[in-house]
Amino acid sequence: MTEQVRSLADEVEAAVSAAMAETLPAELAALDPLVRRSDHADFQSNVALSLAKRLGEKPRDVAERLRERLAGVEWITSVKVSGPGFLNIHLADTALVERLAARLDDPRLGVPRERSGDVAVVDYSAPNVAKEMHVGHLRSTLIGDSLVRVLDFLGTDVVRQNHIGDWGTQFGMLIQYLTEHPETRWRTAELDAAGGPAGEGAAEAGDAVSALDSLYREARKVFDADPAFKERAQRRVVALQGGDEETVAAWREIVTESEAAFQRIYARLGVLLTLDDVAGESFYNTRLQSVVDELREKGIVEESDGAWCVFYDDIRSPEDKPVPMIVQKADGGFGYAATDLAAVRYRTTELKANRLLYVVDARQAQHFDMLFRTARRAGWLTDGIEAAHVRNGTINGPDGRPFKTRAGGTVRLADLLDDAEGRAREVVAEKNPELTGEELDAIARGAGIAAVKYAELSTSRAKDYVFDVTRMVSFSGQTGVYLQYTHTRIASILRRAGEQASAARFDTSLPLERAERELALAVDEFGAVLNSVAETLEPHRLAGWLYTLAKAYTDFYENCPVLRSDVPEEIRTNRLALCRLTGDTLARGLSLLGIAAPDRM
Repeated sequence: MTEQVRSLADEVEAAVSAAMAETLPAELAALDPLVRRSDHADFQSNVALSLAKRLGEKPRDVAERLRERLAGVEWITSVKVSGPGFLNIHLADTALVERLAARLDDPRLGVPRERSGDVAVVDYSAPNVAKEMHVGHLRSTLIGDSLVRVLDFLGTDVVRQNHIGDWGTQFGMLIQYLTEHPETRWRTAELDAAGGPAGEGAAEAGDAVSALDSLYREARKVFDADPAFKERAQRRVVALQGGDEETVAAWREIVTESEAAFQRIYARLGVLLTLDDVAGESFYNTRLQSVVDELREKGIVEESDGAWCVFYDDIRSPEDKPVPMIVQKADGGFGYAATDLAAVRYRTTELKANRLLYVVDARQAQHFDMLFRTARRAGWLTDGIEAAHVRNGTINGPDGRPFKTRAGGTVRLADLLDDAEGRAREVVAEKNPELTGEELDAIARGAGIAAVKYAELSTSRAKDYVFDVTRMVSFSGQTGVYLQYTHTRIASILRRAGEQASAARFDTSLPLERAERELALAVDEFGAVLNSVAETLEPHRLAGWLYTLAKAYTDFYENCPVLRSDVPEEIRTNRLALCRLTGDTLARGLSLLGIAAPDRM
């Protein structure tokens, strides 16, 4: 079992806290020591400034008392009071190297599975059956995938849930249209026989969904224009809900084709979702009436114009009218509110989750506020269960508006990925003209997907961002390609060093150059960064830290030669060990973003 390797930041915090306990009244000694990294020292504490007013003293006097205690700590080389009362703390090289050695010798890099015992249900991606995945699905899919990876690495029992849209009125309409137009080709087998939608090449699952998407739009036009067809489609909905064999068979076929198309996109993106993770709207169909019945028994829903609704005192329309959550419609049908309530009940009572994470567009904030409040009234969410709307912003085009095609339509996710991979191929070929054929294609695919993922995950999830392929695939700047390239640099050094690299271990007696110290301090933050992601549900913290790590390595690479003939063997060994640890940490961090760490590029 992995032993936790305490970070240097934790050790410094503990030392400052001990100094506070020795010099301050008990009620102040337990306060946050306010330790952080600094450009002026290894670490800085600002705690004296926050304490001075409470103590009625000058900040520098408080800082001086703390400095005297800290000066006696063996692994701290110097503590200086600067400015109005900052404590600038410098650590001994041996303290840094000992920490690196412990991380290098641990397969988990010193990060324990300290969140074991938690059960987290992560609801993400959620495309709609019979519709193509579009740019709007990218954020939820990638943010959710990264959170799943980080939480799992930290020991949480993670349950992935892909709550696909696979039930409702639209399927009655589409199935009725297909029934009345038997000549229509939309199944993969039919498209294969005809040579694909355009008559050339082999069809794929995505082609079937593309055909269904077009047919749905045609069905919608007829539904809106022809009252007789509308009535037949509504009867078809009733047949579907009633389990009519022919209708259910047609529905299952549509769902199967759609799921195959989704999995092709997921495989291309390299995300973890599988068919086993699908728990769509239809999954909860048999649970909906019991949800309404339980809410009625508990007095949580009220009848309003024949519908059963939940009202909230503080949620009102611009006209100051109450805005209800409609759980059951006047005609007896159920909307997505009932489905979502059934999902909360299922996930807490049957899956025993103590964390429910919904990675969904920020525009659904009011719905989730209503959902969680209702579930708490019902007792399905208790004080020991966290329910969070992990909201995300939109992807914008260069004009700053939501990303659209030139014709104003929704951008297909597959087309977006094609653009990224195509541009990545051009950049990789220009950088390495000796690469050709399958090797170039494979590297370009990896770089294109890495570019898209990093652009997404390096942005705070709640913010909008601009999709700029040219910037994303750059080998310089804060990009996924730059991080991948940094890993290839490390791999190249280790390859050339051969057995010496694999056998390299740290010598704690050797001094460190400035660039080595900065890299060591950066590497040491890995576990703290992962825990920050798990707490805040912000993958951009990991993405940003990986860029900081890569920059620190670049500075090390440029200032601390490793394999040059004039480098003493003991120094070379230490630097090879630092390269190995940095490469392992960078690769592990990238993997938690779902990004590959190639050895060549």
